[in-house]
Amino acid sequence: MSTLIVLLPLPPLETFSAATPFDYVLSDDDRSLTQHDRAAASLLPAGSKGSTEVVAVVPAQALSWHRLELPRGSLGRNATAGKASRGASGGTPRLRAVLEGLLEDRLLEEPGELHFAVQPDARDGQAVWVAACQRNWLRAALGALEAAKRPATRIVPEFAPSLAEGPDAFQPLQVLGSPSHPQLVTIGAQGLSLLPFNATTLALAQAQIGMPADLPIMAEPGVAQLAEAVAGRPVTLRTAAQRWLDAARSPWDLAQFEFSNSGRTRAWKYFGQQATTLWQAPQWRAARWGAAVLVAAQVVGLNAWAWKESASLDNQRLVIRNTLTQAFPGVRVVVDSPLQMERELVNLRQATGAASSRDLEAMLGALGSAVPPGQPLTGIDFNNGEARFKGLASGGADLPGPLAASGYQARVEADQLVVQAAAMGLGTPGAVTAPRAGGQP
Repeated sequence: MSTLIVLLPLPPLETFSAATPFDYVLSDDDRSLTQHDRAAASLLPAGSKGSTEVVAVVPAQALSWHRLELPRGSLGRNATAGKASRGASGGTPRLRAVLEGLLEDRLLEEPGELHFAVQPDARDGQAVWVAACQRNWLRAALGALEAAKRPATRIVPEFAPSLAEGPDAFQPLQVLGSPSHPQLVTIGAQGLSLLPFNATTLALAQAQIGMPADLPIMAEPGVAQLAEAVAGRPVTLRTAAQRWLDAARSPWDLAQFEFSNSGRTRAWKYFGQQATTLWQAPQWRAARWGAAVLVAAQVVGLNAWAWKESASLDNQRLVIRNTLTQAFPGVRVVVDSPLQMERELVNLRQATGAASSRDLEAMLGALGSAVPPGQPLTGIDFNNGEARFKGLASGGADLPGPLAASGYQARVEADQLVVQAAAMGLGTPGAVTAPRAGGQP
């Protein structure tokens, strides 16, 4: 599954349309850049690998970050069990009201005009990070993507405070912007800050308690020379496109409260992400190879078993053919071995004068065993192995069952009982070989 990462234009732009330009990054494997450009919303590309997940990136300048300790019960009942709260991922009216009350004195705008999002895996009774941005601006930007048939499935921040603690909380310093307006992004134990980049702000950032002295500095190509001159040491180049690709892999999802997806959509998104991870992630390569080997072994085993069964069936057919041709050398072409063998046996009986189940004598013997004494016959019509008996009580309606046990098929037509020998292999269940002789009715 491909990923289309779209950077939302900065506020106060609230009038978005299909012609609004968006910076975007397209990745076919979530690790490398496939395409990076700027295009109108209606011209944003689609991935080349099936479905495309659209991730909206909120610029660092559009977000403010606040550290809060939420009252117990704010995040929902799942939080009390030590699990990630569904309330934090989707947002509830109660949580919204709690955030507005706690942030009212910290915000420059009315809380009702802002959108809030709580950090992933937030828990009751612990300090959490809360992001805030203009609600109308975010709604308009996402609406432009939806109108262009590129609805965002996730909303992530360009930068986010570290969820780790201690020295691990510090991330490389980021220098971005243009030479005329450079900016410095610091992420450490005190959270995230966005400051104008100069020697003073750099020294202030490096003076944070606990910051490693050799913390790397990353800079966009346009401000890399300036960053090296101010820092007095080499910096690592990092483009904006690479930064947005990293942001798309963030655990954060700002799609909360009114911007949250439905439960079904979240479930499909989760399963899609897990499937993509299993299919593409390097750490699952051994498992993928193992599954492929297992499937291949099953396919090979099934084919070997089918070949063995087919060979056994062919061998049985060959035995039957050989039995027929050895017993009756006059048979040159074998089409239906059982039927041909039955015909040859009939011809052999006729040639030697032996009785068979198709003869009238054998049929009369079977009928004599099945008909109660004292029932005379008024007529017999025999032709080509089929006998018609007349004069039986009720037309012989009660005789097909007893005759079937002797290997004959019987049916009643008008006032006649029609009897014929069951074909070899096609007789009724329980049929046995017809007797050679029997009583007379």
